[in-house]
Amino acid sequence: MTVDGYHAMELPHYIIVGSNLAHKVVERLRLGSYRKALMITSPTAYKLMGSSIVDEACGKPELDVLMRDADEHILEEGRSSRFDVVLGVGGGRVMDLAKVVAEINKIPLFSIPTVASHDGIASPMTSVRTGGRAYSRKSTMPSEIIADMSVIRLAPWRYTISGCGDLLAKYSAVRDWWLGHKATGEYYGRYAAHLAHLSSRVIMKSSKIIAARHLEGVRTIVEALISAGVSMGIAGSSRPCSGSEHLLAHTMEYLIDKPPLHGERCGVATVFTSYLHGSNWRKVRNSLKILGAPSTLSELGVDVETFVEAVRRAPSMRPDRFTILNQVNLSRERIITILGETGLA
Repeated sequence: MTVDGYHAMELPHYIIVGSNLAHKVVERLRLGSYRKALMITSPTAYKLMGSSIVDEACGKPELDVLMRDADEHILEEGRSSRFDVVLGVGGGRVMDLAKVVAEINKIPLFSIPTVASHDGIASPMTSVRTGGRAYSRKSTMPSEIIADMSVIRLAPWRYTISGCGDLLAKYSAVRDWWLGHKATGEYYGRYAAHLAHLSSRVIMKSSKIIAARHLEGVRTIVEALISAGVSMGIAGSSRPCSGSEHLLAHTMEYLIDKPPLHGERCGVATVFTSYLHGSNWRKVRNSLKILGAPSTLSELGVDVETFVEAVRRAPSMRPDRFTILNQVNLSRERIITILGETGLA
């Protein structure tokens, strides 16, 4: 945020990407002189990564393991106040909860992702759902990020490709940020915007390597997600990484009983919003096709009328965030025409 001419940035202290890193997690805990750690995880993530960390620690530091489904007990009973560090081991919802617990107790957070499906692994933003609205709010920046490729590469491929959709979204988001700056005078950080934009471009350029499912491609996704998360820490908000395409993605989630993955929705929405911005939507759609990600509404499992309704409602999801959807006045007929022109429908 900008206060009296100052701009505060939050950045991770330590990042490592590699394989078989359970010992590295314990090493970093001991270097930090942490005595009691709370691991928030899920059953699958614990089996893949969490249990190895517990075995490696051998009680030094003490590790208490809590599955995500028990989150009410952490927040209501104040159970987490007994710990001096939180480990988030798992996917997006695990990381969201770990950030909240770290924030409430003002203790450090270790981000240990087991999937590469979202940029929250390295950002201070937490996904919030309230009153039918889904959006990001600033919470806690992970102090340490330890991405174990030997675990992440085992995740279902659909989740990995979803991460690519979340990254391609930055291609539109940075344009919305600049548009908001011009329209409202809100803070705009050129460096943070370029860093986020780079994350989208590297996915476009690496789409064939990623589609081949090589370890190099998965590592590229992980590093790009970390870079995008860092751009939010530099910006002090989710602005570099979340714009009109995310508003559409969140609205679709609200309108559909069993919505597609977040990154899948973002990818298709980015084709549409890039068209509105007058940028190269074809590059976005071609990348989605090469990656094997949904590149049409049909492949996404969303009907045309639901998407039209999402476009109509999206600006109200975050009234404080100015995007291209606030600037254009799209009728149902115009939305359907754009869907036809872009090949989304």
